[in-house]
Amino acid sequence: MKKLFLLVLFSCVFSPLWANVSPKPEMEFSFIYQTAQQPEVDPLHSEQIQCQDNQCLESKPLGVYGLQKLYCEKSGCFSIAYAYTPYQKLILSFADGSRKESNVFAAPGTLRSHFNVHITETGLTVEPDAAPADHRAWARKDAWLSLGIILVLELLAAAAYLSYRGKSFTVLYSVGLANLITTALSWMLLVRYVNETAWLWVFCLVAEALIVRLMNPRKISFKDACMLSLTANVTSYSVGMILSFLLAPYVF
Repeated sequence: MKKLFLLVLFSCVFSPLWANVSPKPEMEFSFIYQTAQQPEVDPLHSEQIQCQDNQCLESKPLGVYGLQKLYCEKSGCFSIAYAYTPYQKLILSFADGSRKESNVFAAPGTLRSHFNVHITETGLTVEPDAAPADHRAWARKDAWLSLGIILVLELLAAAAYLSYRGKSFTVLYSVGLANLITTALSWMLLVRYVNETAWLWVFCLVAEALIVRLMNPRKISFKDACMLSLTANVTSYSVGMILSFLLAPYVF
């Protein structure tokens, strides 16, 4: 049992693709116009370029892949990616027909970051901003959708595990509470300080096991709490991978 736990944990932590319902790397871009006119951005023809080097000699568009995309509106853009390359470049098209490219800038070292985009007559200058990214990200549809999906999937998986082990279903209330706590902490706090989604998964796995055990000391052993958390989290992340792709067109 212990070997199975470690094997699943290792494969999940070092999986190259975290296409699930957890917080993902994001970049927020705020526009600062330094031009006489302020034409609106054309989101359909704007793009973020992924570069492997600081000269952007090897590059490709961020593209649309599940939730991965550059989203733009009048005051700015933000992008979501399953993984950013070391360097980036922004290309914006405007309603007046103009198209401007930015300098090559380094990808951030945290999951969520904020940049200022200075729009001049000749181009774009992207600079990192010390101000944190929009703290209201938790209020977006994808955050609430993620919470709903995680709760449903993990409660179903937990119920199946409790039935298999012959444990009391009253443990489920602590599973739900543990999910609310870990999801809120991941989306609102930890996402600002970690650089890999995998670390959030590990945090949820460990924290939920501890919370379930502490709230049910006479109903479930620590070993069963760990296996319950593993079962629930693997289910939510594996099935969530499929759901995130299916629901992506309806999120933003």
